[in-house]
Amino acid sequence: MTSSNRWLILSIVSVALFLIVIDMTVLYTALPRLTHDLGATANEKLWIINVYPLVMAGLLPGLGTLGDRVGHKKLFVGGLLVFGIASLFAAYAWTPSLLIAARVPLAIGGAMMMPASLSIIRLVFTDERERSFAIGIWAAVASGGAALGPIVGGLLLEHFWWGSVFLINVPIVAVALAFAVVVIPALARNGDRPWDLVASIQLLAGLVGIVFAIKELAKPLPSYGSIGLAALVGSLALVLFIRRQQRSAHPLIDFSLFRNELFSAGVATAVLASFAIVGVELVVSQRLQLVLGMSPLEAGLSILPIPLGAFLGSPITGLLLPRWGGAETLWRAIELAAFGLAGYLVVYDAGVIQQIACLSVLGVGLGAAMTAASSLIMLSAPPDRAGMAASLEEVSFEFGGMLGIALLGSLMSAVYSASLVLPASWKTDEIARDGLDQALIVADRLQGAAADELRALARSASDEAFVVVIAVATAILFVTAALIRARAVRVHPTGEQQ
Repeated sequence: MTSSNRWLILSIVSVALFLIVIDMTVLYTALPRLTHDLGATANEKLWIINVYPLVMAGLLPGLGTLGDRVGHKKLFVGGLLVFGIASLFAAYAWTPSLLIAARVPLAIGGAMMMPASLSIIRLVFTDERERSFAIGIWAAVASGGAALGPIVGGLLLEHFWWGSVFLINVPIVAVALAFAVVVIPALARNGDRPWDLVASIQLLAGLVGIVFAIKELAKPLPSYGSIGLAALVGSLALVLFIRRQQRSAHPLIDFSLFRNELFSAGVATAVLASFAIVGVELVVSQRLQLVLGMSPLEAGLSILPIPLGAFLGSPITGLLLPRWGGAETLWRAIELAAFGLAGYLVVYDAGVIQQIACLSVLGVGLGAAMTAASSLIMLSAPPDRAGMAASLEEVSFEFGGMLGIALLGSLMSAVYSASLVLPASWKTDEIARDGLDQALIVADRLQGAAADELRALARSASDEAFVVVIAVATAILFVTAALIRARAVRVHPTGEQQ
């Protein structure tokens, strides 16, 4: 294979990876307009965002193994095709339910491509130095795409309707697909390696059940029967998945890896860092648009300090890891992020400079934590489990993002509903209690002083919910940093366990 082909292949898989990760966050700035146009409820709004990382987290372990069995090129090309078709359907969905349904195959296509893209890079780059550089580019695209999602969404919505954030994928996928079929070689596969479809379904069913229960609980009038049933089904599916993995000769997830404290700390930090960055960006971007009246582009630019700080934190962490060791770097990074978020809680309604400074500190801390977590996950796993460790790393970030949306988004909805107090004489549509988006839609149908008062009351309740969510996220970061710091005394500065 010629050098030019190797780099062209890297370009193809990087473009595909960029589309996958950008679709995780591109809706943040499009959500208010999308909610208004489709008439989505608060619960539907969260599902529109969350079904994508949820399905990906459930399918990634199994689809990584499937690539080994059927061939990574086949899985990558198939994923591109599914992703492109699903993007087209998502762009023209006319109801919230149809958009949620379209996001499912979008996630399936992404889950097919993501592990295949990294495997293709590992196989076509035979020189160790070139391979390390190529994987570094892959990692930069993975983090950069998610960070730039709100900006891209804001730019598109300045000129087009909300469906453009999906429609733009279609021509890019068509070009990448044409090149992938011709340029990517038929790579070696292991047809004898088993693929556990049952385990993949169990994991996905478990995650869906638990998340459904969380979201239902956040409704103004939750159905406790549905919550109990969903939680029971989800918990049972996860228990069955764990038992199946423990008995399997070829598990999707080898739980013995978690006996290594550094590996466990790395996975926990990956989940937490993704939880914080995705959840906080979601609630902040919604407040900027719905409470402060910013345009999608202005909101995207306002949260830009978080990804820029993360980009800065990553290389700094690479320099500090050998000096501080894995455990110390983890708790210092998380603590820094906690101080940044605590500062933002104090100045969120103050001057722009103070907000930029606090969000930048938050981004540096989270970027450092994610980099340290990735290093610990990969370096703490034995060589024969390197592929599984990489898969767990990807799942950890997807799972953390999904939890951030589910828990922080649901908490914000619940506190908003409890905080919104309307005059008893009003005969306002009860949907106004569902979320600020819905309250503003109801206000548009009212006239005069009543409309203005509803907007003011709803925005005040939303701000109360925003403060609670940021305070809870800050507390979680501080507690986690303290727990890792307490355990760090059992770890050498070099990162080796005593």
